[in-house]
Amino acid sequence: MKAINKLKALAGTVVIAASAMLTGCGGSDSADDTLKVGVMAGPEADVMKVAAANAEADYGVNVELVEFSDYISPNMALADGSIDANAFQHRPYLESMVKDRGFKLAVVGNTFVYPIGAYSNKISDISELQDGAKVSIPNDPSNEGRTLILMHKKGLITLKDVSNLEATPKDIIENPKHLNFIELDAAQLPRSMDDVDLAFINSTYSVAAGLLPTRDALLVEDKDSPYVNIIVSREDNKDDERIIKLVKAYQTQSVEAKAEELFKGGAVAGWK
Repeated sequence: MKAINKLKALAGTVVIAASAMLTGCGGSDSADDTLKVGVMAGPEADVMKVAAANAEADYGVNVELVEFSDYISPNMALADGSIDANAFQHRPYLESMVKDRGFKLAVVGNTFVYPIGAYSNKISDISELQDGAKVSIPNDPSNEGRTLILMHKKGLITLKDVSNLEATPKDIIENPKHLNFIELDAAQLPRSMDDVDLAFINSTYSVAAGLLPTRDALLVEDKDSPYVNIIVSREDNKDDERIIKLVKAYQTQSVEAKAEELFKGGAVAGWK
């Protein structure tokens, strides 16, 4: 299935929950003075809350967090002006969305690398993976390719083009263990573990499920992964002083400490 078809299929599953926070401290309460930032619900939102507090305390910028539960809506909301910035994705995913939907979006700063790892309730070492095993993987275009590239590098499969960041199971040319791939929304992957032999889960969701990349993953991306997450704006507001100050407020020791507390080694600062 092509990337655009996957995006269309996922768009119907959108659930958005907005939560307002951090007004006052020398600023106006009007909507025009409030910076709306899209984040993924859960620990990533908790990390951004620290940045938002920094932005208010250090720069007088009022921040309202808008929480999302899927990977499609934050860019749609940014493109249509419902929010001013978002922080949830890595560059390959953004490039895929821009290519497929024509969004005019811009990268304004780096956040963290959240490595993908392979987890299992059924085996304790990757060498125990049996012929015909069931493997659940993310179904969004770039994270699916990211997972398959990791599997290729670890010798589980061979891809036709290992540089193809949007690879799907159809791009596998060698599958010596005859693995059966189950494509799921990223948030569902931890819940799939009882039904599959191996699940590839981004640390955003693995840590929330009590799975630590440094302790529990049978395979994990290297720390030098190119999939660093980013803060994104529209092209027409990338020079907004509030957004520039938000980036500065995010790329701080206090935010890094919060990420370490929540992700326990599953988040690596991408701005250093």
